[in-house]
Amino acid sequence: MIQAVIFDMDGLLIDSEPMWKESEVKIFTQYGVPLTYAMTKQTMGLRTEDVVNYWYHRYPWAATPKNVVVRQIDQLVLDIIQEKAKPMMGVIDVLNSCKQAGLQMAVASSSSLEIIHTVLEKLKILTYIDVIHSAQNEEHGKPHPAVFMTAADQMGVPIHSCVVFEDSITGVIAAKAAGMVCIAVPQHSDKEDGRYAIADIVIPSLKQFRLDMIMAN
Repeated sequence: MIQAVIFDMDGLLIDSEPMWKESEVKIFTQYGVPLTYAMTKQTMGLRTEDVVNYWYHRYPWAATPKNVVVRQIDQLVLDIIQEKAKPMMGVIDVLNSCKQAGLQMAVASSSSLEIIHTVLEKLKILTYIDVIHSAQNEEHGKPHPAVFMTAADQMGVPIHSCVVFEDSITGVIAAKAAGMVCIAVPQHSDKEDGRYAIADIVIPSLKQFRLDMIMAN
């Protein structure tokens, strides 16, 4: 029986993928990385530190430590969130449905705790959430399942009783590796990607979610 739902954040609760792309392109180009918006898709769903490591290995820069670059990207994203953040369509309805069903709710994201809290407060949905967990507090980020497994543990819910909502392939792989039911909500540009077939359910947006999709499990 399903007892809890775990939400990814970026690209699912908030349309933040453009914010991350803008921040990464702006910061990385300062260090000589020829990053384009199209190239940012290669690291979608990863922790900022993993994104920085990914591009550093391909286009190493001198002088500035990688942890400084991580902070610069995160800070720029925070600034953009404060200015532009809006919930994705269907978010409030999904949260209300899950709350009325008595399900526990968690957010398990690759973003930092600071960014997660900023988003949830900005969207005015923090009160819905029982547990907040960042993959930055795990040894491995997505597609490793640790972030979802820890979130379930913090809620006191068995892994097989959790449903994960994810928009990225990286996150879907992590959810299935954790042994959880996964609802994939692909970005429009990724909707034809066959890799989403590993998810249990694929919907075009949260507006199409119905509670009976998971309560039958």
